[in-house]
Amino acid sequence: MKATAIEIEGKVDELLTVLDKDIQHIQESLSKLNELRSLVIKHDDVALGKLLESIQAETDGNLRHELKRQSIRKELASAFGCGLEQMTLSTLEASLPNEKKEQVTRRKAKLKSLIKELKKEHLSTALLLSECARFNRMLLKSVFNLGNTGTVYYGSNGATRQRSDMAFVNLQF
Repeated sequence: MKATAIEIEGKVDELLTVLDKDIQHIQESLSKLNELRSLVIKHDDVALGKLLESIQAETDGNLRHELKRQSIRKELASAFGCGLEQMTLSTLEASLPNEKKEQVTRRKAKLKSLIKELKKEHLSTALLLSECARFNRMLLKSVFNLGNTGTVYYGSNGATRQRSDMAFVNLQF
């Protein structure tokens, strides 16, 4: 029984390390969302490209981290004799001694608050990008449909004609 308790304590310590890295990752994500909004507003395409490259470079590390978290979760579920779906931080808290329980509770609370903030920042970024796309569509439509009002004009001989004085670009030679 003592070996199992030591094994569980070791896995909980590993999980705490993983949760710390999750907290750091969410904080970095918040920073990148702020940077993204700033760069979009400044129209800094070069910096946006660098930001995208840095995000893509981190993808493999994030995947490895996720697999490690799932592995620890699976091992803890096995040690506690419950299913993977039931092995949550709340379940873990209920089964731990006070010292470890407090550490898990602190990280859980920090993760909840960061995730709430991340959702808010993600929505703000999505709204900004949506408004930029809407503005760009309106701008392009106004540029390319400047002379095209939907009204048909007829000449004195009854033929349709385009009003060349309204066109943005006159293509007549």
